[in-house]
Amino acid sequence: MTDAVDRSSDAGSNSLASIAAMRELKLELTRFMMSYKFASDEMLTKINILKEEFSSIHDYSPIEHVSSRLKSPEGILKKAIRKGYPLELDGIRDNIQDIAGIRITCSFISDTYRIRDLLAGQRDVTVLLEKDYIQEPKANGYQSLHLIVAIPVFMSDRVQPVTVEIQIRTIAMDFWASLEHKIFYKYNGTVPDTLVEDLRQAADAANRLDVKMELLHDQVVALESVDAGDADLFSFDGLPPFPLPKGLLDSFMRGRTQPE
Repeated sequence: MTDAVDRSSDAGSNSLASIAAMRELKLELTRFMMSYKFASDEMLTKINILKEEFSSIHDYSPIEHVSSRLKSPEGILKKAIRKGYPLELDGIRDNIQDIAGIRITCSFISDTYRIRDLLAGQRDVTVLLEKDYIQEPKANGYQSLHLIVAIPVFMSDRVQPVTVEIQIRTIAMDFWASLEHKIFYKYNGTVPDTLVEDLRQAADAANRLDVKMELLHDQVVALESVDAGDADLFSFDGLPPFPLPKGLLDSFMRGRTQPE
């Protein structure tokens, strides 16, 4: 009788310990996923600040579009198993660096490097890895600038450095990559050789278009600079929308131009 009671007590203790362990694992998994969401949100804020600043102050914004995605826990687990990574959070954090991903679409090739430099120059952003598929495209023609960056995430009890993958590409590159993804998905990865070659040729055409459009853009900017030289330096008509009344700007301008 005593043995049966002891076994029942042990089983109850084991059950409680198992429940406590599951709760702790759920908590850690939740914090793990939240850290990547927060890192993505932080990087998106930095990118959107640059986008808004360029739109408000400069002639144009090099950032056309920004999107983000977060791998699901199931997706993370499948990748860890496929790659043979250890199935524990620290091992996954060290080996899978694209859990949080951001894609920036730019107007021109030079803009991709400009945005890269602006993000890499921020004090709390550390570039861990850069892959330049623009200068050296993949064999299938894929072009893009890939960065793996680390950014500190301030949790309630720790500061956790978290990695984010950033892809920076032009509109033409993004269109090509989207089409290539759809084709490979449709054929389940086994694409006919003729389509593969057509995709490679389309990538070359997209690159030529990027180069030509940037050349045209530079020519237009050069003409605008010449025209601006004859403009009234004290006119606000050419300024982008500004959240201050024009009368207030006029007052500041008069204060600057009055002799001391």
